[in-house]
Amino acid sequence: MVDRLVNSEANSRRILAVESCFGSSGQPLSVPGRVLVGEGILTKMCRKKPKPRQFFLFNDILVYGNIVINKTKYNKQHIIPLEQVKLQSLDDDGLLKNGWILRTATKSFAVYAATPTEKSEWMAHIQRCVSDLLKKSGKKAIETHAAVWVPDSDAPTCQICRTQFTLLNRRHHCRKCGNVVCGSCSKGRHLLPSQSKKPLRVCDPCAEILTGKRGSVNNQCQNDSSGEDDSDDEEENPSWNSAPPQFYHGNHKI
Repeated sequence: MVDRLVNSEANSRRILAVESCFGSSGQPLSVPGRVLVGEGILTKMCRKKPKPRQFFLFNDILVYGNIVINKTKYNKQHIIPLEQVKLQSLDDDGLLKNGWILRTATKSFAVYAATPTEKSEWMAHIQRCVSDLLKKSGKKAIETHAAVWVPDSDAPTCQICRTQFTLLNRRHHCRKCGNVVCGSCSKGRHLLPSQSKKPLRVCDPCAEILTGKRGSVNNQCQNDSSGEDDSDDEEENPSWNSAPPQFYHGNHKI
């Protein structure tokens, strides 16, 4: 399927259209051998709440961004190498249905499709692209993935000491386990090479596992929030309409 599209004019037009929608805020996406396999809107579980995001599946990368105007303008472009991706299906949980986890070395998160059929389509196409890419490159799938962050709304108290969060007692995420903890329970910083070249915040239990003692590379004050930013959580009022994803075969959508 993908090989038929590599040198097609239709594929080139689609990729240029994606680049145009991101504008100067995005990276160039047109490279030899790259194919746009499919695109569509998925609900991404962000730090504060689920939000719609536009996803583009290529044969070697997965790109997503914030929706400003649907099919016209996107920003906050994120690019994930598919060779890092591992999928894990999620059971339906209340209003959160048709979901799965995208695990990568640097960031892992849950996404949700509108219907069971769309979930199956997305997962099948992503897995096929990952398998084909690893087969062609001769590489093995990575075994270390970043933890999925617990949403802020699921943690009214520190998940270690159970202290209530307030304006002064702020939430922080452990980069090792993904739990929501207070500053007092996450004094340590530790190098997690797959995620960053700088020491990252880890909770005290993870610090003990990583270093064999309480504390870590560098202790900082409780109010420090270094590395806590998540551009996906910026408030926006997107203009978009829900529509089924589009997957491409030859010059036609399937």
